[in-house]
Order: sequence, then structure tokens, then C-alpha cells
Amino acid sequence: MSVLVLGHKNPDTDSIVAALSATNLYRGRGIDAKAVAQGTPAPETAFVLERFGLQAPEVVTSVAGQEVYLVDYSDLAQAPADFKDAKLLGIIDHHKLGDVTSDSPVECYIQPVGCSNTVIKILHDFYGVKIDKALAGAMLCAILSDTVLFKSPTCTEQDKKAAQELAEIAGVTDLQALGMEMFKAKSNLAGATPRDLIFRDFKDFDMSGSKIGIGQLELVSLDLITPELKAQLQDELNKIKGEGRHSALLVLTDIMEEGSELLLASDDADKVAGALKATVSEKIWLPGVMSRKKQVVPFLEQAFKA
Repeated sequence: MSVLVLGHKNPDTDSIVAALSATNLYRGRGIDAKAVAQGTPAPETAFVLERFGLQAPEVVTSVAGQEVYLVDYSDLAQAPADFKDAKLLGIIDHHKLGDVTSDSPVECYIQPVGCSNTVIKILHDFYGVKIDKALAGAMLCAILSDTVLFKSPTCTEQDKKAAQELAEIAGVTDLQALGMEMFKAKSNLAGATPRDLIFRDFKDFDMSGSKIGIGQLELVSLDLITPELKAQLQDELNKIKGEGRHSALLVLTDIMEEGSELLLASDDADKVAGALKATVSEKIWLPGVMSRKKQVVPFLEQAFKA
């Protein structure tokens, strides 16, 4: 039976592509691995897969009795419900170390870079595993997406180096043009319900016993969010908060303006907003905030420890 390579719930481009690229890495090392996902590709990811002629991983909801490698996360809240009944073999990630545990030693690679695919590119080089043209293009897109065209504060020189090397393999000469194509695809709101938009990139976190859900929607312009849609998003966020969460947040990121508007539903809105150096108002604007991982989650975790 193949071991599974699995990204987080509500998968983004990095999570989907990391499952594919890590599977290539493990197979290159003689491990019988299979890429799977906890959801179907969002519009940006679908564009990337189609652009480079790749198939989306099979969707799975259960991993009980399976051997599993995790990519792009290590938090139980982002794993399948029956993850405790699986055997963890390893982790490749670029986030904080989460709360997954194992009953035997695991192979773990976690680096403070902007994208899991940067770590995976480094590991391909280390193990001498080849990356083909199509996979290189998808990995490049994952880095461009996670680092927001290198604008995110999470972006490092390692991300830029990996992106350039992957671009050479993929035959991509204009990274900015490719990135803008991706973000235009990501900004397509047609046919999506408010819940779909919130859950395009949504993660739950256990913050000192409080369940905090944080979604992020990156758009080329927040002008795409009409007042009517904004009200619908807030209404849906209120419902999501009511599904057993202390707080539910939606970070609406304007890629060109390089900042984010925060929508919030919470048992303690002042505490949440205050942690982000903001006050509760009709419009909560967070200047310069581009990264949930670096500019939102750490400050909330600190506030909930207090």
C-alpha cells in the first residue's frame, strides 16, 4: 500500500502542489508514495494545474490505518478527523511546529521560509532527485502565491533562489506576469458562495484552548468586494463562528495596496482586534499585513496566552 502525502484542510496552491512535489521527492528516494488532498483545488490552484498540465491529487477524508507524510502543516486541527489512527512518517513545512505527535521517530523538515515548496526544492537538491518541467512550473507558482510575488514579509532569499531555479527548469522568463495571471484567477469570485470564499484558504487553530478560525482571501483589488458581498461575508462569518469557535476571522488582502481588511466575529472582538493593533470599527484596515502566518497568527496566539 502506498504511503500518503497529504496537505491541510481547505488546501491552497502550496498545499496541493507540495503534495505532488513531495511525492516526487519520496518516489525519487525509492518510497512508494501517493499525493492526496483534503479538498478540491481552488480557482488559483486549478489555473496552475491546468497551466502546467498536472492532475489534482485524489481527495481523501480518512487516513485511519494509513502511513502518512504531512506537507504544509503540523496542526491537528488541519488534519483529517481520524488522523490519530494513522501512522505519521514525516513532515515538510514552513509554519510553526504544531501539535501533531507520533509513536515513533519521524523525518521532519521545517524551515522559516515563505513556502513549503521552497523546502521541497532544497530537499530535491539534497537528495539529487530530478524535477521535471511541469512540476517545476507548479512549484514556482506555489512560491509566487505564498510569498505574494515576493512582497510578503515571510519571503526569504531562499524563496527567491528556489523560484529562479524552478523558473529556469520550467522555461518561465517573466515571473511577475505569471504571478499576475495566478492572482487574477484567484480573484475570480464568479459562482462562489460567501462560505466558499471564506473557506478557500481557511485554517483552524487551537490557541490556549480557544478555537480560532482564520480565512484569507487575496485579491488584486478589494474593489471586487461589493458592499453587498461584504455584508454576506460578515453574515456567513458569524455562522462559522457559531459552529464551535471562539472567533472567526477573514483577512481580505489587497495584493496591489499591500494591506488587508479584517472581518471579524468573536466572543471578544476587542481582544482579537487589539492583538492586531487595531480597534473594532466599521472597517478594520491592517496596513502592510499580507501574511496570516507571520502577521496575524503569532499575535493572536500571544494574546490568548495572556
